[in-house]
Amino acid sequence: MSPVVVAHDVMMKMRDGVRLAADLYRPATPAGEPVEGRLPTILTRTSYDKANPVMQVEPVGMFFARHGYAVVIQDLRGRGHSEGVGDYHHRANPKEGPDGYDTIEWIAAQAWSDGKIGMVGSSHSGCVQNVAAIHRPPHLEALWVDAAPITGNGWESRQGGAMRLHMVPALFVHAHDAPEIRDDPAARKRIEDGAMNIRRLIETMPFKVGHTPLTAVPNLERVLMRYQENGVSDAWWTQEVMDQKSRLERYADVPTVFSTGWYDCFVAEVTDQFRRLARQNKSKLRLVVGPWNHTAMRSGSSVVGEVEFGKAASWGYRVYNAERLRWFDRWLKGRKNGVDGEAAVRLFIMGGGRGAKTARGHLHHGGAWRQEKTWPPKRAVPTQFYLRAGGALTTEAPSEKASSLTWTHDPSHPVPTVGAAIAPFFEWMPVPSGMDGAYLPPRARMRSVVPDGPMHQRERQDLIGCRAPYPLMSERHDVIVFQSEPLARAIEVTGPIHVHLFVASSAPDTDFTAKLLDVYPPSPDYPEGFHMNLADSILRMRFRSGLEREEMMKPGRVYEISIELPPIANLFEAGHRLRLDIASSNFPHFDVNPNTGEPLGRHTKLTRAQNTLHLGARRPSYVLLSIMPRR
Repeated sequence: MSPVVVAHDVMMKMRDGVRLAADLYRPATPAGEPVEGRLPTILTRTSYDKANPVMQVEPVGMFFARHGYAVVIQDLRGRGHSEGVGDYHHRANPKEGPDGYDTIEWIAAQAWSDGKIGMVGSSHSGCVQNVAAIHRPPHLEALWVDAAPITGNGWESRQGGAMRLHMVPALFVHAHDAPEIRDDPAARKRIEDGAMNIRRLIETMPFKVGHTPLTAVPNLERVLMRYQENGVSDAWWTQEVMDQKSRLERYADVPTVFSTGWYDCFVAEVTDQFRRLARQNKSKLRLVVGPWNHTAMRSGSSVVGEVEFGKAASWGYRVYNAERLRWFDRWLKGRKNGVDGEAAVRLFIMGGGRGAKTARGHLHHGGAWRQEKTWPPKRAVPTQFYLRAGGALTTEAPSEKASSLTWTHDPSHPVPTVGAAIAPFFEWMPVPSGMDGAYLPPRARMRSVVPDGPMHQRERQDLIGCRAPYPLMSERHDVIVFQSEPLARAIEVTGPIHVHLFVASSAPDTDFTAKLLDVYPPSPDYPEGFHMNLADSILRMRFRSGLEREEMMKPGRVYEISIELPPIANLFEAGHRLRLDIASSNFPHFDVNPNTGEPLGRHTKLTRAQNTLHLGARRPSYVLLSIMPRR
């Protein structure tokens, strides 16, 4: 194995004088000295500790250095060993763009650099790539952006006007290793205790300043309150670091790969970013979408949630790094390795598996990779599936007279989240009795209490918000189900999803949710079938006209709304059913609407709402799906 030499805590001065710490990895001679000559550089900038052996050192620093690159892994401003302590605000760091630019240009000026820099990173480390690309540093030559959103108020911290609660436990992860409390055991314990009681914390919403464990790190508590209370797209949400979507015309025209998964919380924005940049940029762009959640591509798992997708779904760093190496070898080293001629889009089409339970107890849904020229595939046919009286879901437009369905949305007993496309929803486990916590770091004690992936849609005892007798979701009175007849032949749905509804409510403000499912028929392994969630979303009615303003409802008035779901690529096998669930809550994926119309995050009571869905020829509610033609 090729030797590598590492220089720790190399300090880089930013334009405002603050210094950011980085570890520099370079190929080494047998004597342990850096090899001579100028090298292309791989850069990753992280909020999760540049010395993390699993996330940074081995898969980035050591790997790329062994393959002939200089590698820079840098702590973001206010994180790790970087200066600027107290100036870290989760995703809302206003100096992010200048810091990225200055770091890239600092690297290009070094004697060991040939001036060609590529960036890598997932999640937050993907976000900082997007922000740097908006600033167009001259020496940025290529990117691989993985699982990163381009807005904060679109699909990351809020969605459809509702708060995405996966950002609450994420803030605790960032708070616990905040440098401002590094030497404050009491503050660290407060954060840790809060993280161990995350279920109870979110059940006591709304949060109040000074009354959460995050008070120990005031910067991050203020961010929490922004996430909870700021629904309107104000100056905070529209600042550059929180909104690259409105600035994509400035995005660097360099070869870029965008990767994500169908169960990644940001798949809608990643695919849309690729689509928009492919129209404007001349450089080679690639899109890779697997059957993964936010972390499964890197972990190498072929199982997501309760579903097995098969060996082809298993990447891990073995495949991921091989793919990244080919990409950067082409654009930073000029090697003719064929990536230029490869298809622009690689999609994993879920489905087509055995449908039986595997030896490990997972549904074998299966799937296969396919190449496409564009996203969405041009040959996909937008098709309306109408919600019909009696619970049918058909491509035939309704001819019957107007009808409606009404349910009670009780915010004290919301519809629970049973699997979803979310970031890991971490709860920390206590240190086992008799063990020294110093030998069991927090990351080794985290477990996700809201499974991030597909599950059979039945309540169960260990999930938040579920109650005995733990019914099927379809058995709840506040979940309105529409499903097709068993399919006579397989149907592939690949592309964006939009749900168009005619709705009314007794409340001045309420929510409407939509969830698309692939329903397996009963079998010996699954006597009640397997109701597999594919995609879901929400609309908070005060934002039905957009996020620029709030507009309350008039009780009883009918409104036409549209709910955007994340895209999918799924083969519905013959005998399966397409199903769409309509409800008014999905907790704790989203915060619960109290139905009162009070200011966001500052409500004082809960009120039941009578919510109504209208159907029929005059008010045809439907879901628009992208159907792939049969070959």
